[in-house]
Amino acid sequence: MNNDLVAFLTARLDEEADLARRLDGAGCCGEWTASGDTVDFCQVDLAGFHPTIAQHVALHDPARVLREVEAKRRVLSRHALSPAEGDPERPWDNRDDCQFDGGLWPCDDLLDLTLPYQDHPDFPERYKPNRGTEERSGTTRAPDRARNSGESQGKQEQSTEPQP
Repeated sequence: MNNDLVAFLTARLDEEADLARRLDGAGCCGEWTASGDTVDFCQVDLAGFHPTIAQHVALHDPARVLREVEAKRRVLSRHALSPAEGDPERPWDNRDDCQFDGGLWPCDDLLDLTLPYQDHPDFPERYKPNRGTEERSGTTRAPDRARNSGESQGKQEQSTEPQP
């Protein structure tokens, strides 16, 4: 198992943090506020927004984005790949697992972190959610962990056998 998903997420978090730092480049407070149709960007007030848009913009100020990126980095760090190769403490072979919860890697928490980026052109194809299910239900789900790990092949083979 390679860490293409981790590399992808790390790159997206780096991009978000870099953009947030550039938005606060003049050493401004980094905290934006909204009042009616106006957003206070610390250095300048811009009016003319729909009040809901102004609130949304203010909610995503650089200070908050940097806190969110840091929180996601901590989650990503906790849910690191723990290869089973050569570890006498693990009785199973050929299965990578999550260092945090011991489940199949990538775990659901890690896959959930990828959902906001699923439309990014560099998103690893094998982790994309099942589009057909999403379109029918109107929800977005993380991809199937077993499908991405190779374990689903054995399950599929078992499920195609005739039932007694």
